Amino acid sequence: MNNPRPPLNLKTLPSWSLIALVWLISKLPLRVIRVIGALFGVILWALARQRRFVALTNLRLCFPELPDSARKRLVLKHCIRFAQAVLDRSLMWFASEARIRRIVRQHHEERLYSDDGRPTLVLAPHFVGLDATGTRASMMGSWISMYAKQKNPVLNYMLLHGRGRFTNPVLVSRQDGLLKVVKAMKRGIPFYYLPDQDFGPKDAVFAPFFGFPAATVTGVSRLAQLTNARVIAIVSKMVPDGYESYYTEAWEHFPGASVEEDTVRMNRFIESWVLQMPDQYFWLHKRFKTRPEGEPSVYGKHHR
Repeated sequence: MNNPRPPLNLKTLPSWSLIALVWLISKLPLRVIRVIGALFGVILWALARQRRFVALTNLRLCFPELPDSARKRLVLKHCIRFAQAVLDRSLMWFASEARIRRIVRQHHEERLYSDDGRPTLVLAPHFVGLDATGTRASMMGSWISMYAKQKNPVLNYMLLHGRGRFTNPVLVSRQDGLLKVVKAMKRGIPFYYLPDQDFGPKDAVFAPFFGFPAATVTGVSRLAQLTNARVIAIVSKMVPDGYESYYTEAWEHFPGASVEEDTVRMNRFIESWVLQMPDQYFWLHKRFKTRPEGEPSVYGKHHR
């Protein structure tokens, strides 16, 4: 993976100073990192008014039966989990392989491998432990991974460094399309796929997410059809002493009769895990940003 290191100069000094702080954080015990993360989470809740509004709107649409006070408590918990996961990334970037293996524990990882030689598509929903799970999974070999180039060259370097610490990943930008993904999958490399965010109307259908229509990309169904791939999932759960990563069994009878049916099935699968740990799903994202033609934004004046 070609990832040249940005030089240290006056322009990059603030960014490299921040990375140095991240390195120092990685030397702390996890319990201390989590306490610091909780403090940052409370600050995030207090100051990030627009993102707090987005999360509250998402929860109002998905859980209309919850009282406002319960939704506010849930968003506060999520902000804490989110900030803790961000600081935990220091470990994924700088901690030893042995320490990461202790912190991120895998369950049924043998399900990643196929006896029949078919390609494997791995659905990775947006829970806060996503990065930790991905780092631990990379220790088992190469993966295909989507990425978005960052404007900050130091941050871009560190994100790519984190993905390539323990393997040589096949990185695909969203602008590359699926052809590069298909070719790599047919070579037997599993695809670590994160399709549960709003990327706009292109290659998407409106499928219910907790009963409310959400623009949902159809890539899981289309790739399974194009490559005859097995579809499994990795679900990450933050726990007090680290993370638990759960590999599911391959989905049966998938793809189904239609892309729309498959996409609804994917959303229902994600819903089942959200109900188990609602404070860990990425509610800060504008999941319902794209609306059917003529329908107003659900985020009102806060929508950008």
